[in-house]
Order: sequence, then C-alpha cells, then structure tokens
Amino acid sequence: MKANQSHSCGDKVLGDFLYNKSEHTLALFRYFVEQYQKIGPVTVHPTKSMIALAAKTRIAYITRLGRDFVDVVFPFPKPYEDNLCFTRIAQVPGTSQYNHHLRLSSVEDVNAEVRKFMKMAFAQANA
Repeated sequence: MKANQSHSCGDKVLGDFLYNKSEHTLALFRYFVEQYQKIGPVTVHPTKSMIALAAKTRIAYITRLGRDFVDVVFPFPKPYEDNLCFTRIAQVPGTSQYNHHLRLSSVEDVNAEVRKFMKMAFAQANA
C-alpha cells in the first residue's frame, strides 16, 4: 500500500476468482474478455471483491462467477432503460453513476445489443 491509501486492491489475484469454477463459467469469462479485446486494449484487474476490466479507466466489473453464469456491471453516467439485456439498472447512492447489471449464461448472450454497450463503455473510458 502507498501512504494515505486506505486499502490495497492488490490483495487478490485472478486465480482467486477463477479457482474451482466450472469450465462453462471459465469459458464465459474468457469469451467476454476476448470480445472486449476485439473492441480495444483492455486489462483485467482483480480487486478485493470483483474483477474490473479497464481501458484508460474501468469500463466493466465482473461481480460474480456463478456455477453456470457470469454477472457483469457496466457503469454509465445515465440510465439506459431502453434495452433487453440488463436485468437491473441502479443509481449508485450519492453519485451520478448508474450501474447496469447483466447476466451472461451463454456466449450467445454477448449479442449485438451487449456489444453496443461494451463499445459505449470503452469509448466513455477513452474520452
């Protein structure tokens, strides 16, 4: 940790999140990251409680690796209510950020609509 830093995100490594996960979940995780890499350079950052994907800034968070799914959150400055992919959209208390929650159960869930939001998050981070 650095001086005046209240926590260290470096406590976890990617393997901590991937350990003992099903091959289906691991394949979904890898596929999602690979699809982001096709949009542009993205790095993977394990944090204390989730896996962040980042361009210049963080663009998506993998909040849960379930037995047969991957939960993803996209942070946007406004809610995008007109969609078929997000299971929930919630404003982060005290901020102007809206978290858009997505559950991936198959690689087909990374469809054209999801790719549109992936590109928007990437562009927002690089603006």
